[in-house]
Amino acid sequence: MKELIEKLRAKAIEELASSDDIEALRIKYLGKKGELTALLRGMGSVSPEERPKIGQMVNEMREYLEQAIDKKKTELAEAALEAKLAAQTLDVTVPGKEIPVGRRHPLAQTERTMRDVFVGLGFTVAEGPEVEYDYYNFEALNLPKNHPARDTQDTFYITDNILLRSQTSPVQVRVMENKKPPIRIISPGRVYRADPADASHSPIFHQLEGLCVDKGITMSDLKGVLELFAKRMFGENTRVRFRPHHFPFTEPSAEVDVSCFVCGGKGCRLCKGEGWIEILGAGMVHPFVLSNCGIDPEEYSGFAFGVGIERVAMITLGIDDMRLLYENDERFLSQF
Repeated sequence: MKELIEKLRAKAIEELASSDDIEALRIKYLGKKGELTALLRGMGSVSPEERPKIGQMVNEMREYLEQAIDKKKTELAEAALEAKLAAQTLDVTVPGKEIPVGRRHPLAQTERTMRDVFVGLGFTVAEGPEVEYDYYNFEALNLPKNHPARDTQDTFYITDNILLRSQTSPVQVRVMENKKPPIRIISPGRVYRADPADASHSPIFHQLEGLCVDKGITMSDLKGVLELFAKRMFGENTRVRFRPHHFPFTEPSAEVDVSCFVCGGKGCRLCKGEGWIEILGAGMVHPFVLSNCGIDPEEYSGFAFGVGIERVAMITLGIDDMRLLYENDERFLSQF
């Protein structure tokens, strides 16, 4: 019996060294019908005196084979992994592929900067529909039907009473109808006018309008807000100039210029030699507009202003043709 165990041990060691089919060897020697199991069944022919010693040898043989098979299995797995890694060698010194990363559009950058200025002054952002009623776009703003001032804001009509808004002022009307003063809002957004596309005009562009309504609001409050806005956008040395103008929805009204931030007001190519650059329109909210929105003009007053986001972007970024902002040319957009 001892000789059989030794022969079986030697045979198993030889096969483990020469074969990679570990599972087949495990079944052959350790399975229910394996050779080691057959040895145990032959224990009946062993004398009672030798049976404990032979049993111990068989158990040691089983433990040895289990450890040898596990070791062989681990060695084969490591060898397979090394072979796989060798076949899939990665050179970590090779430069990686550059993944293009997007960025905010110049108009979005400019709008965000403008928003931050006014939000810092206590204004909140209000939004409204781009498809608007004629009443909110014109009539509530003191522009009745057939008013000649409508010609400067000729827009796209869907029906006689529904149109694409020509300004974000309708948002101001909607806010005043639904909120009691004090009111401090800005209303940025896309607007539409029937203008031919050229270097300084587009049928679609963006505006940011502001509104403040409260007791005791005066023109000096408007000037203070716009001066701070101009300094934040164009530089701390920027000066502001108000020129009398006419808007149906404000009284008094003004066109607002800023001193040229390139030449400091001396005159250059950017300001066309004038030293000033027109950036927005503003004024005190007309009493009729307040009344139309259910606000007593005898108790409250307010100011409003509107600035083209494209215009500010073109001035601050040195862009000379508005159409460049809409062409989605990466060579242009990647500069900002």
